[in-house]
Amino acid sequence: MNAPDAPPSPAPVHRSLVDELAHLRDALEGQPATLRKMIGILGTRAYQLLLLLGALPFLLPVSLPGTSPPCGLAVAIIALQLAFGRSPWMPGWLLDLPLGPGFLAKIVAVTRRVMGLVEKTLRPQWPVVTGARWLVALHYLAIAGAGLVLALPLPIPLTNTFPGWTILFLALGLLERDGLFVLAGYVMALVTAVWFTILGAAVHQTLAAIWHWLAG
Repeated sequence: MNAPDAPPSPAPVHRSLVDELAHLRDALEGQPATLRKMIGILGTRAYQLLLLLGALPFLLPVSLPGTSPPCGLAVAIIALQLAFGRSPWMPGWLLDLPLGPGFLAKIVAVTRRVMGLVEKTLRPQWPVVTGARWLVALHYLAIAGAGLVLALPLPIPLTNTFPGWTILFLALGLLERDGLFVLAGYVMALVTAVWFTILGAAVHQTLAAIWHWLAG
């Protein structure tokens, strides 16, 4: 007598980005949020979502103090390894670094606003931008560069915002194979470079003026 067929396994639940992050927030309610706990909850989508997660708190001009260095470093480390086709690894101290109270609640709120703006236009398009493996690697390297900029502990408005939007557009474009969003990410990378060039020139002029005043 043949054994009865085993019941089919339930299909994995596919959540939207907002629902995924809300699930993460609820799962860690009352606990300090760390990257290690987030990876354990997010499962196979963890590293792709962490690229977005690292950018979301910085899309507004004011962000939670002390969060940009760990988030920026995590984005840079993950993206750099993905660029070379490696399974992402991060040091233990970074995985266990608390991200502060209110971190997940803030990113869920920001995600709802952002996705409300982009979800109608985000779709697979312009495949030439995301089709080749070397191009995908280049996009991940651009994300890594923006992550390093984000990690700079600069208490100056917009120094986190511009690299944050760069990461967001590039990561969304790669996740959804949307070449238009990838190109938008490079536009934001150019804006970031211009902004930091202006800041560097302003700092140089200020220091020069102080030097002349002290010497004069």
